[in-house]
Amino acid sequence: MREFTTPLLVEASGHRNATELLLQRFRTSPDHIAFEVRAANAAITEPWRQVTTRQFVDEVRALAKGLIAAGLRPGESLAIMSPTRYEWALADMAAWFAGAVVVPIYETSAAPQVTAILADADVRLAIAGTAEHALLLEQGFAQAGTPGLGVWTMDERPGADVADLVARGAEISDGTVEERRLLADLDSVATIVYTSGTTAAPKGALITHSYFVGQVLNVAAAYTGVVREGGNTIIFLPMAHVLARGLQLTCLANGMRIAHLSDSGDVVPALGVLKPTFLVVVPRVLQKIQASAAAAAAKKHLGRVWASAQATAVAWGRFAEAHDNDPAARAALGLRVKHALFDRLFYARLRTLMGGRLDYLLSGAAALDAELSLFFRGLGLPVVEGYGLTETTAPLTGNMPGSIRAGTVGVPMPGTTVRISDRGEVLARGVGVFAGYRRPADNVDAFADGFFRTGDLGELDALGRLTLKGRIKDVIVTAGGKTISPSIWEGYVEGDPLVAHAVMVGEGKPYLGGLVLLDPESVAAWAEREGIADLPGLQLPDDGGAVQIHDVRLLTAIGKAVSAANAKIARSEQVRRFVLLLTDLSDLSEANGIVTPTMKLKRAAFTERAHHIVDKLYADTRSQA
Repeated sequence: MREFTTPLLVEASGHRNATELLLQRFRTSPDHIAFEVRAANAAITEPWRQVTTRQFVDEVRALAKGLIAAGLRPGESLAIMSPTRYEWALADMAAWFAGAVVVPIYETSAAPQVTAILADADVRLAIAGTAEHALLLEQGFAQAGTPGLGVWTMDERPGADVADLVARGAEISDGTVEERRLLADLDSVATIVYTSGTTAAPKGALITHSYFVGQVLNVAAAYTGVVREGGNTIIFLPMAHVLARGLQLTCLANGMRIAHLSDSGDVVPALGVLKPTFLVVVPRVLQKIQASAAAAAAKKHLGRVWASAQATAVAWGRFAEAHDNDPAARAALGLRVKHALFDRLFYARLRTLMGGRLDYLLSGAAALDAELSLFFRGLGLPVVEGYGLTETTAPLTGNMPGSIRAGTVGVPMPGTTVRISDRGEVLARGVGVFAGYRRPADNVDAFADGFFRTGDLGELDALGRLTLKGRIKDVIVTAGGKTISPSIWEGYVEGDPLVAHAVMVGEGKPYLGGLVLLDPESVAAWAEREGIADLPGLQLPDDGGAVQIHDVRLLTAIGKAVSAANAKIARSEQVRRFVLLLTDLSDLSEANGIVTPTMKLKRAAFTERAHHIVDKLYADTRSQA
């Protein structure tokens, strides 16, 4: 199939702008608990402060008054640079109430990136999470040469924090705020979001109020089993990411409680306290949960039993998919017996560990290994995988509850068309697909026949489900002239919890090679599980570079992952030799240009940095094959 359209379910025309998503909820359920807020430096297990919709609206209006009093005018830009937290949500909505345009900046952004965004978006006022973020913003304003109205922090900072900004607006009337709120219509720009720039320089995507409203209304209508009043979630994705903001608006509009966490390491402990009904995750989180379960079983000398339980969960996941297509299908007796046994031994405990109330997990941002998806479905935790970009206001496609197919990213969102070009590129238009970038030059090659060019390769099946096949610009051409999309092999290898990143190399070479970056934390847990007292050569390099690992045990373990990945792809796309590398993952930062703000590795930047290792890989015939 070359093109598939999912019909629109809900028109956005009944809303003036995105603020109506909040206010309609306020009018019907003002005392509903909208947020659970963790006190600064409080333990996860301590009570979280509950904020009603009414209280949130009051706080939004108070901050909007402060923004107006500070001199922010309608249509001007306000930047927010902070970790994920409740105050991010407050500042985001307050800016819209004041008639402003929000410009999110990732908290990990380097000084030159901050300066470039402030200048390009003509930012007038900024809200920072911490004093350190405030300093970056203040320096950015100075470097950009743009007069600002000040930088205010969410953390306490005498004379320059959000509380002081609120105090400034004490004399501004509710009527003034309401006039400002109503200035923007659906066609007005709500936010300028800068793309992460995996293969190119960041570009400012103009996202209007209509894109947010259309997405929120139609996603809620399509996912009624997920988006439901009384449900709740934890947002730990960066709030600078358009997906996190769209998720938050969807929850606010539909009566779902929201909690924020800035550290993904706090998520698992928080699950038992907050007991979410759904969770948006990246595949790495699911990999670590599975690995932790395996480690816990191994400590109890149940490694072989867990291996059987894991295989049974995958088999049950396959049966569940078959049952979606044919409700009359029944699992074999042996599978039913094993699944019931392992549910008592393992699966129920894992569901309890994850809060005991999860209906669905939503996965995005990177490819999800099909077997991992099937595993979680076999546990009783279905994973809804989706796909989207900044330019599509997050979700473009998604699997639907009751029709989940592991290995695909589902069908187009309601009101959206996906087309596959003659080159195999995924093209899109519809309710959330933006109209263009801030700089006209960035739009020259961005569209084809009214469709946005995603830059991704993909295929549609007979039911309109999309399977991604890599990036058009992110390909390797071998010495034999074969063009390879490396992301498929890399995704399979990165499915191993020991692996932080996998990078295929081989441009102009006679065969393909691989650089496999280990996850130090996972390797340490693996060594303990395997009873290995010492792993020589695992010291992190002091110079911020990468060190090659020659330990036979690790080479054997990763070799299995490489062989499994090779078995899933054509022979011409298989990696013949690989090397193991260890680096300080914190050194793989946006600041040094190695990863994007969403922690996707920039292959060209990394391979350039590791060119000596690549050269050695092809020169050394003793490399592991």
